[in-house]
Amino acid sequence: MRRYVGALWLLIGCAGASATNPVVDAGIPAVDVAPEAAVPLDAIDVPAFDVADVPAVDTLDAPALDATRDAGTVDLGADLGIDVATGRTVLRVHYPVRARSLSLRGDLAGLSWDRGVALTRLTADLWEWSSGDVARAFEWKPLLDDREWSIGTNYRATPGATLDIYPRFVNRSGRWSRAIAAFHSTLLGNDRGVWIYLPPSYDENPAARFPVVYMHDGQNLFNPATSFGGQPWYAQDAMNQGAESGAIREAIVVGVENTGDRINEYTPTRDAGRMTGGRGELYLRALIEEVKPLIDRTYRTHPGRADTVLVGSSLGGLISAWAGIHHGDVFGHVGAMSPSTWWDNRVLLREAAMLTGLASRPLRIYVDSGDAGDSSDGVADTAMLADVVRAAGYREGVDLRYVVQRGAAHNEVYWAQRLPGALAFLLGRRDP
Repeated sequence: MRRYVGALWLLIGCAGASATNPVVDAGIPAVDVAPEAAVPLDAIDVPAFDVADVPAVDTLDAPALDATRDAGTVDLGADLGIDVATGRTVLRVHYPVRARSLSLRGDLAGLSWDRGVALTRLTADLWEWSSGDVARAFEWKPLLDDREWSIGTNYRATPGATLDIYPRFVNRSGRWSRAIAAFHSTLLGNDRGVWIYLPPSYDENPAARFPVVYMHDGQNLFNPATSFGGQPWYAQDAMNQGAESGAIREAIVVGVENTGDRINEYTPTRDAGRMTGGRGELYLRALIEEVKPLIDRTYRTHPGRADTVLVGSSLGGLISAWAGIHHGDVFGHVGAMSPSTWWDNRVLLREAAMLTGLASRPLRIYVDSGDAGDSSDGVADTAMLADVVRAAGYREGVDLRYVVQRGAAHNEVYWAQRLPGALAFLLGRRDP
């Protein structure tokens, strides 16, 4: 069965970004996974919100749920205006070509888009081109046997730069599965499944390593058969299309499933009014001390905080934001989608004030909400959270992105629509 998702690209606040770059509707590959009982996200009463006096932010109209979009074009940007080269410009292409060859085409003097220039083979999977005569920025692309173009947008080089790229020529889609059926956490004393998405280049280019996006509620990310209400986030589509357009760096996605103890595990404090919660710090320790080391041992990752992202929604957004405050040395980029900021008398707002002066605070923070439904998706409290983050010195469009999607309620349909924009901001564009 072919399913379609009309995913919505949001402004990502960086040069050349566009609010109209959509994710293309894509077929969902089959996965041999028996359907499991879906765990409701927040089976607790949410207090009413006062939506008055919410500050102006980036807003988007929620599209119709059955809307489909065409692929957007990528604006490579204007010439950088560099007129004088300093040193040699070096292009290094990492790819295991075996008996084949690699060439280069581009728009620089001495290059052409019609015929390639051979690259010099340095090792079995490293090829190089260099010049001391580059006087301006230029676009280029490698080819296999001067016939097969690398997939994706053109690369861009500037005078005197040394660039290392890890292209792909065959795979246009990554692969995903419920890779671990029963991951046992000694810290939490329970088992859960773990889903893994490997990006398009992972299998094709074994020289490449990747950042990692850790996400909560893993059973909701990929597969309609296991997601809550049969509505997944289609994270694979967001990543595949972002890789194709260059709007999102290729990355591994790790979806850690929730359990029947979700409320306790996704809340950092005990809410006295609800008489529940408070195992969130232990859950984060399980991610840091048990899940992450396994992923870094098993897959070709970049393990540092600059390449480690944590994203969640609702209570998952709450615990993600908390992780950014208390574990910014591990999670360098944090996405809190429709976070349950109201939890425990808005304890998150008080904790977020600690971001000021923290030595290891997140490099980037993404916060969003809708403004519809019974709770207005907590838009007033989420706006206050964004204000606290700004007061800590974060700058909109630089290291903070705050978005309100007009007409969006608190559910997976809208989180799926906002996910591409969140990932684009947190992971950044393909470099270069």
